[in-house]
Amino acid sequence: MTKTRRPRPAVPRSARRATVAALALTGLLASGACSADRQPAQQGGAAVTAEPVAISPSATSGAVVPLTPAVTARLDAAIRQVMSQASVPGVIVGLTTPNDSYVRAFGVADKPAGTPMSPDLYMRIGSVTKTFTATAILRLVDQGKVGLDDPVSKYIPNVPNGDQITLRELGDMRSGLFSYSFDPDFQQAFFSDPNRPFTPDQLLAYSFKHPPNFPPDAKFEYSNTNAILLGLVVEKVSGQSLSDFMKQQVFTPAGLNKTVLPTDAAFPDPHAHGYTNQTLNGATADSTTWNPSWGWAAGAVISNLTDLQTWAKVLATGSPLIKPATQAERLKSKTTGTPDIDYAFGVFETHGWIGHNGSLPGYQSVVVYLPQAQASLVIMLNTDVSHEGSEPSTLLARAITQIASPNNVYTLPPQPSGGSSGGSPSASASLHIS
Repeated sequence: MTKTRRPRPAVPRSARRATVAALALTGLLASGACSADRQPAQQGGAAVTAEPVAISPSATSGAVVPLTPAVTARLDAAIRQVMSQASVPGVIVGLTTPNDSYVRAFGVADKPAGTPMSPDLYMRIGSVTKTFTATAILRLVDQGKVGLDDPVSKYIPNVPNGDQITLRELGDMRSGLFSYSFDPDFQQAFFSDPNRPFTPDQLLAYSFKHPPNFPPDAKFEYSNTNAILLGLVVEKVSGQSLSDFMKQQVFTPAGLNKTVLPTDAAFPDPHAHGYTNQTLNGATADSTTWNPSWGWAAGAVISNLTDLQTWAKVLATGSPLIKPATQAERLKSKTTGTPDIDYAFGVFETHGWIGHNGSLPGYQSVVVYLPQAQASLVIMLNTDVSHEGSEPSTLLARAITQIASPNNVYTLPPQPSGGSSGGSPSASASLHIS
């Protein structure tokens, strides 16, 4: 099959990196941001076809070692080492099993003030937002209001290939739709004024001026456009704003009292400051108050450690939100074309760990669950600046799991050359999470 390549945007290199990283699937293939994430090294390529395979506990055997004082000391040292090497200001980590709990905060939440990082701080979680948007759709499936194999055109008009793209393909990242976060006009608009609000329709307009990259279900390609469309389906079918539906149908019944999809740049207190070099000039900036509306259903959610530890298990098991049969549909994954990573309906699996990562300017997160060990791992940090082509969240997750679950090491590939250092473009929107 002939390979095709999408032209690189004709905007400043730092601008290209910034916007894309924030909305890509942070962590998957390159770790991303709202799931606004990173720019892929290759947008085209041969189609990847595969039969769906269910992610299940029986297929993801694993164990977490007892968190003895010696093990926790090794974890402390490994986290500090990664922070030093990657210049990470602050990190929150929670690793829990039925028998053990490791909760730590390292570094600072505010660099100028020297305020220490604390486990109770609110953080922006980027593309982990996609797991909530996908769950909102599955709630509607259980209520008999939508079907995963419905075409998106049934709910949203004027979508390119909308009669052929199903809701399932949107959630599986197999629609072929161009990600608005790669559009040079969007990038210029965002980086010129990170405080400006964007509407979902404006985001789609940036996407739809580009033809689809490939036919529906031909292969995997991470696109923030998919999540925006799913969010609009939720609003159309429910008659509620996505924020209200999330609160009533996802956050509250899951027991998440500190999780919110903001409608503006408001950031609950106490929160950590975020630091990014995704700026027009490549200089590091404080992105704490940047308006996350550009991420919306793809990456705007705010949460904290306690809620995300709960969410890791809910996401991987479905209980108490999703019927078992519907959860089984959620976990039907296909290859991403990258070794050791499969993607299903708004969720990925790597070496037994089920969940998602997220990245947007100033913040990154990892929220995963190891079913057989009933272990949840949550990592939140207040920078998205890559180190030698790798996301700092990926480096931290790998270091932690090498010690705690040596048979199930969290693995995401490094970014292609030209990582985030110095504001240069980073690659791989495929698996970045906003």
